Order: sequence, then C-alpha cells, then structure tokens
Amino acid sequence: MRPATLPIRLEQVAEDLALDRATPRATQSLRRRAAPLATPAAQLRLLKAVPLHTEFDALAGKELRPAQLDVFQVNLGKLCNMTCKHCHVDAGPDRTDAMMDDATVEQVLAAIRATGAHTVDLTGGAPELHPRFRSVVQAAFDAGKRVMDRCNLTVLLLPRNAGLVDWMAERQVEIVASLPHYRRPNTDAQRGDGVFERSVRALRVLNAAGYGKGDPQRRLTLVSNPAGAFLGASQASAEREWREGLRQNFGISFDRLFVLNNMPISRFLEWLQDSGNLESYLQRLVNAYNPAAIGGLMCRNTLSVGWDGRLYDCDFNQMLDLELDLPAGAHIRDFDEPAWQRRRIVTARHCFGCTAGAGSSCGGQTS
Repeated sequence: MRPATLPIRLEQVAEDLALDRATPRATQSLRRRAAPLATPAAQLRLLKAVPLHTEFDALAGKELRPAQLDVFQVNLGKLCNMTCKHCHVDAGPDRTDAMMDDATVEQVLAAIRATGAHTVDLTGGAPELHPRFRSVVQAAFDAGKRVMDRCNLTVLLLPRNAGLVDWMAERQVEIVASLPHYRRPNTDAQRGDGVFERSVRALRVLNAAGYGKGDPQRRLTLVSNPAGAFLGASQASAEREWREGLRQNFGISFDRLFVLNNMPISRFLEWLQDSGNLESYLQRLVNAYNPAAIGGLMCRNTLSVGWDGRLYDCDFNQMLDLELDLPAGAHIRDFDEPAWQRRRIVTARHCFGCTAGAGSSCGGQTS
C-alpha cells in the first residue's frame, strides 16, 4: 500500500511503477530491506573503520576550494523505475519518501533564475518521474540555461513518458544516459536481466529524435561505471571501442562517453563489504591518487541541491548527508552565491574515488 499522504500526482507515478512489469530490477533498495547500511551515518562509520595509511586532506596536502560556479545540479528525488546493484543514491520504485515538494521546486527555480551558473543538471533517481520535471526543464530553458537530464534510458519507455524525448529535443536538453557497458552481460549483471535490451530500444528512440548525431543541441552522452572493484578504463579508448561496438551491433550512435569510478557508498559499498573487496578497493583508490584530477572535480564548480532543498558540495556528499559548509545555513532558500565561493569543500574517505586514476566526476574523467 502507498502512503495516503502522498500528493496525488506523485501517488499516480508510484502506482504506475507498482504496475510496471516490463522493467527488470536487479535488487531492492537498502531502505526497503532495512539493511545495515541504509543510513549515511552507517556508511560513514564503515568507511572510517577501514585501515588506511592516510586521509584525503592529508594526501591532497590542502583543503579543497571552489572555482567558478558553472553547474546547478538538482536531485529531484530518489524515485526510480529500476534498482541497480551499484546505485549510490539507493534509488528505487519504493523511494516516494525522498521527492522534492512544490515549495522547494519553486525555491530551486528562483535560484536557477538568479545564479550565474550556465548549466542545470537534473538527476535522481529518475528525474523524469518527478511530476514537476517538465516545468523545471522549461523554466531552466527559459532562463537561458543549458539543461542536462541524467537518464537511466529504460524510463523513457514507460507509457507515462510517451513523447518526452521529442519534447526534450525541442528544448535542447542534453541526455546523459547511464549504461554500464555496450555489451549485454555487463549491463544486465548490474541492472537486471533484460535491461540492456530495453536500453538499446531507448537509444534507438533517441537516435530517431536526432540525438547522438553530432548536433550540439541534441547531444547524447553515455555514462559507464565498471562492473566490479576496479577503476574505470581510459575514457578516450573506451569511447572509440563503444562507438564501434554500438554502431556495428545495433546501429546506434552517440556523441561522447563519460567513464566514472564507482563510489564506495550506498549499494556499491554494500557489495564491496559482502564480496570482501572493501579494504582492497579503498586501498586501490588511495594508491591511485592523482593530484592532476583535483582541478576538474565537480565539487569545485557545481552546487548540488538535494530533494529536500539542502545544499552540498557534490552528489556523493549529498548521499552521505555531508552538507555544504556555509555559516548562513545550507538550504536553497538561503543560497548566497558569493558565500558559496568562499566556502571550504567538505571531504571524507569516499573522495578518493574521484581522484583515483584519471579522476572521476559528473563530467567524466578529469585528467
């Protein structure tokens, strides 16, 4: 049963997901299972307990400081039609508890109109499932912002989203689509049997709408995470391999590929612990620390807005409840861009994931 207190529009979305039998699901959310790592505090305790020879700030040699604010990233909520094994958000069809309300949406829109950031990056969960998704996109587009939609692909095939791809194309929305691998086994292992096939179907819908054809106003970016406890491959070489593999096998084209490291939080952290890979993975991240990755980290040029309006340095800090270090408070209703510029960036052990190897950020590898 769905809570009777859900807003009617959100209740309708939740009912649609409850009736969805077409989308494969690899697992259940930590919250739904009442798992030991369901809370950010428990995840931070586990990370802190791992024996490491150094801490992030000590290895970096200095506190991280912000650069210019370029990206306004907004998490509209944790509701998703899928439950992937590696999800750092612990998103899923049950996460109606963590969805942005109308009052917070209006505060976000006011801040978007006022900010100097050139890009609005919408994420979730599946942001397309939020009842206000289209109004947020329209408002950002009308404000002259570049809009990015972080999409899991399969959500585009839901009946409720019929026509959404063409609607976004008309507003020049960049689709940043997560796809673990261009081969079926790696993708289905993370996301559930049959997800790869549905992802290919969604990519064909995007190509038919003009996405992935070299048009900067209809850009299609794919995002890949490794399937296990290792670092992402070289982004440049992986992009060449993916481009050829998807073209030859499925007739699919895309514009660019981001390769990200898996962050040791939430469901991926649970997998690391259960598989006995936690200590070795964290040590691998520390040993692969790359100071050249610092300059491109998302925490330096991105404001992360949580579904409840709280503010963070990045999407990963958001999932660990590590709020922005601002004296006036860390909520979108009080957002002060000059104060954001003067802040100290909050770090912890998970930050090694962003500085390992070629670096890893929402915009792909950083060095």
